[in-house]
This record gives sequence, structure tokens and C-alpha cells, in this order.
Amino acid sequence: MLGQRLEVRQGQGLVVTPQLQQAIKLLQLSNQELEAFVEAELERNPLLQRDEPDAPGEGEGAPVEAAASSETELSFEDGRSSAADEAMDVRAEDGWNDASETAAAPTAEAQAGLNDWSRVGAGGSAPDGELERPDTREATLWEHLQTQASAARLSPADLAIAHVLIDMVDEGGYLRGELMEVADRLGCGLDRVEAVLRVCHGFEPTGIMARSVPECLGLQLAERNRLDPAMQALLDNLDLLAKRDLAGLKKVCGVDGEDLAEMIGELKALTPRPGAGFGGEPAQTVVADVIVKPDPAGGWRVELNADTLPRLLVDKRYHGVVASGARSDQEKTFVAECAAQASWLVKSLDQRARTILKVSSEIVRQQDAFLAFGVECLRPLNLKTVADAIGMHESTVSRVTSNKWIATPRGLFELKFFFTAAIASVDGQSTHSAEAVRHRIKSMIEAEAAETDVLSDDAIVDILKEAGIDIARRTVAKYREALRIPPSTQRRRMLRAG
Repeated sequence: MLGQRLEVRQGQGLVVTPQLQQAIKLLQLSNQELEAFVEAELERNPLLQRDEPDAPGEGEGAPVEAAASSETELSFEDGRSSAADEAMDVRAEDGWNDASETAAAPTAEAQAGLNDWSRVGAGGSAPDGELERPDTREATLWEHLQTQASAARLSPADLAIAHVLIDMVDEGGYLRGELMEVADRLGCGLDRVEAVLRVCHGFEPTGIMARSVPECLGLQLAERNRLDPAMQALLDNLDLLAKRDLAGLKKVCGVDGEDLAEMIGELKALTPRPGAGFGGEPAQTVVADVIVKPDPAGGWRVELNADTLPRLLVDKRYHGVVASGARSDQEKTFVAECAAQASWLVKSLDQRARTILKVSSEIVRQQDAFLAFGVECLRPLNLKTVADAIGMHESTVSRVTSNKWIATPRGLFELKFFFTAAIASVDGQSTHSAEAVRHRIKSMIEAEAAETDVLSDDAIVDILKEAGIDIARRTVAKYREALRIPPSTQRRRMLRAG
């Protein structure tokens, strides 16, 4: 028979409250997105204010709570809040639980800054009912080049070099800077930087990342199959063209007046500033979240960048004034919820800073060889290794390393850069970095001096297995193609042709 009755049951369930969702989302925000979110919270919550010691009107006896900054010593073993840790370390598969509906939830007015996370990066929320606002802004030149570099099938180390080179491109599309300086900073050879630059010269628009006007025009002519010796001589003597010394140009190019006029017409059809056609907002400068410096006592010192840490205060004195003046239940509820949410945000920002520093310190410990010797010494590393070392879940480490940058003596890198694949050894007891294996393959092929020295993919596999590296032939072929190295038959023909 059907009927109604009351039952008492005991069970366990994860309650993901809006505050917990806020703490988790704060982890994966970049410093620019975090700043936009904090600005929105400052406008919404009257009990929050920035920590500005020199600001006029700050009373001496104001009882406030400050978020952690880089000046505060961050300890991960003593005095941690277990609730804050659990709030940050939530599994990726955990979602909203119906049980959370029974939790005491703030009112809709007070939740305005917590519910809508889809547009935090824009610094505001969209009108009700609008689920998604597509980004119609035209891509900048920097974004356009970064997209092509990610799709160029470069190795992690070569991709890092490409990112550094792209950062050196000015608004006209020219590469400003010395390649030797890039090689010294990244700890690699100049020939490797030049090889990556040759790959970047294949990006669109044609002529991009050239180091001079003749090189830019030469890349465009080469694409049209018009870079013959006469045209190259014309490019090498553009100063004569600027002086309109046509007689001198005919002499150095070895052509008559009609051919010279045709060549000049072709030059006029080219684009001397290939990057000028890109609009959109200027590319924002990436600001490091973490800074790594050599420790005089040995090793490396890992610090948070204070400029990227929002410093917020909960003004308890103002809270007391407002709370004492509240008359209706609605006013009292609003003040209480603002105080609770402000306190939670301050604690969440503090725990976010601690978690980023903890993960970054472990990454630096794992990849100290890269900091000391360069990109060739990247070690195999994955999210699980870091998560197990610091006692967190992989999804937490993944959130922390998303959109976070670290400044090292070798340059500015995204935290994701330090995670590289591993290749097993023959004995099965050790592993080798995939990047180190790629470099070894490249070195063996570059050592081919004669037609008889050319190594097939199978021969490379045998050599690597003798060195203790267990690798398949298709993997060797994949790495060789990623390095833009032709197969053995083509290399043999090239050496035969001289």
C-alpha cells in the first residue's frame, strides 16, 4: 500500500556549496581574471576593501583581517585549516550534490558575485538569460602566431623557444632581438634557435618574424618562387633603389632596364609590414605568478609575485557600525551574509596563494636540472607525481598550473611547460625524458656526414636500445617528423647531391 511516513537515515555525501565552488574556481583563474573578479567583489560587498596602508582615512584601531601576501611566511605543515584545504582539493568528477540544497545558502542578492563564473575574465556578468557571449574581438598578431606555433608539431623545448621568439615580434611583424641572447638564456645552441625560427618563417602571414626588410621581402618572393639571384641582388641593394640609382641596380643585378622595371613592380606588390594588418587589443604582457631565484646557500628560492596577489581586508569596525544600525530582518541577513562571504573570500585567496607556492616549489624541485643546465635536461614529469609529493589530488594540481606563469633565470614559462612525457628504459627500472630522446635522435642525424652514414629509423631504434632506451620505430618516426627531419631515403639523396 502507498502511504507517507517519516524515516531517519544516515549517509555520507559531498556538499559542494557556492563557497566551495568559489574556492575551487579561484585556483584556475589567471592573475588578470582574478583581479577582475576581486574588483567585482569590491563593488558588491561593502565590507571588503583593498589593503592600502598609505590610504587616507585608515584608522589606527580599525579591527580588520588581511589576506596573505608574499611578505608573510607561508607554512604548509603547521596551522593549516583543514576546511580550507578540503575546499581547494576537490576531485574533478565531483559535481553539485542535491544535498547542498539543504545547506544554509545566502540570498539571491548576496550571491550575485558567486554564481556566474562564465564571464569572470571579462570583469562582469551578462544580463539574465544570456548563457554565453562569443568573443568577436579580432585576434592580435601575438595570438595568431601563438596558435600557429601550438599547431606546428614542435617538441616542448622547441615550442618554448618559439614562444620566446614570438614575444620578441613587434607590431609590424619583425623580430626584434638577438638570437644568441635567446640561446644563452634558454641554455641551448644557436643552431637550434635558428632552426625554430626557420619553422616560424613558415607561419602566416608570409614574411612574419623577419629580422630585416630584405629578409621579409625575400620570404614573400620565395613563396612565389621568384627569389632568383637577380632579385636577391636587388634586395641586397635596396639603398640604391631608395636613391633611385637605376644604373647601379642594373649593374649589380645583371639585368636590362625592362627586367629591372618588372622586378621593382614585383617588390611594390609585396607587404613590407606583414603584421600591420592585425587589429584587436594589444597583447597583454604576461606577469609571472611565481618567481624563482638562485639561493646563495644553494638550490633555488621560490617566491610568490606580490604584484599578482590581491590584498583585501574585512573591515570589522564598519561591520559593527552597519550591524548595529540594521533594523529589519532583511537588513540583518544582508549584513551577516556580506561578512561571511568577505571572510571566506579572504581565506580562499590566502589558501590559493599557499597552494600555488606549494605546487610551484615541487615543480622547481623536480626540474632543478632544467634551471641549472637548460632545456635538454627536462625530466619526465606528470601531474600525479607532483600531486602525490604534496598530498593533493591531480585535478587540484591541474587547476593550479593552468594559466599560471613562473619567472626563472632562463625566462618566463607556463607551469604546464614543465610536464613532459616519459620513455621507459630497457631494464624497466628507470625512465628517460621524451625531450632528451628527441635531442639524442637529432644529434645522431646531424652527425651524418656521408651517404653511408645515413641512419634509418630502425637503425636509430637499435642504437637507442643499446643505450638502454626502449622505444618503438613509429615513435622515432614521430619524433623525427616533429623535428622537421626528412626520412633516411631523402637524406641520402641530399648527401649524394652534395
